[in-house]
Amino acid sequence: PYLEEFMEKPSKRLESWEWKSGRYHPQEYPKAAFAGMISRLDRDIGRLMIKLKEKGLDRNTLLIFTSDNGPHREGGAAPYFFNSNGPLRGLKRDLYEGGIRVPFIAHWPGKIEAGTVNDHISASWDILPTFSMLAGFDPPKEIDGISMVSTLFGSTSLQEQHKYLYWEFKDKQALRMGEWKAVRVKGKDSPLELYNLKNDIGETQDLSKQHPETLSEIRKIMKESHTAFRN
Repeated sequence: PYLEEFMEKPSKRLESWEWKSGRYHPQEYPKAAFAGMISRLDRDIGRLMIKLKEKGLDRNTLLIFTSDNGPHREGGAAPYFFNSNGPLRGLKRDLYEGGIRVPFIAHWPGKIEAGTVNDHISASWDILPTFSMLAGFDPPKEIDGISMVSTLFGSTSLQEQHKYLYWEFKDKQALRMGEWKAVRVKGKDSPLELYNLKNDIGETQDLSKQHPETLSEIRKIMKESHTAFRN
């Protein structure tokens, strides 16, 4: 049904070197394929939840739905066609919010209150200490992550907070500190952009010139957080 809905022409990317090299799996009709995968995902998560309830395991099981990055263009994907990022700027491999901000949905009847939303700032490296605490073990000491158990169980006043979150990809850098987000997109010598995510989630207004003290603090933390690449 999706082929008829999107009226796609076969993708020419099938003949490109990246398909021939076997690095990616081709999609002749990427829009229809994407819509089909979303429908299947929705169906299969529903089937999983029904089965857990049938087996009496639903109140003993923590379900988490999340992702490792934002939407991508590979394979002829059309993230802007589907408005996959909403108001967020950037895609996969960008360090703007569109590349790194992802859904995080947790479901655990009797433990996590249904329909609640919180603004705790976290990252994927918080999952290990969270699972450690839930399993009754102390998390490793030499890690950057912090447990989110307090947030999951609604005790937000007890939740430890990150002083900052730091990302680095090739020659790009980004740092989140409270409501502030700094991004460097062209190497270590390029200027930093500064955004206030509380007021500008789409990272459209660069405030680096208006807040030099904040930028100076972030620049120092970035320098301390950077680890030289070793091949």
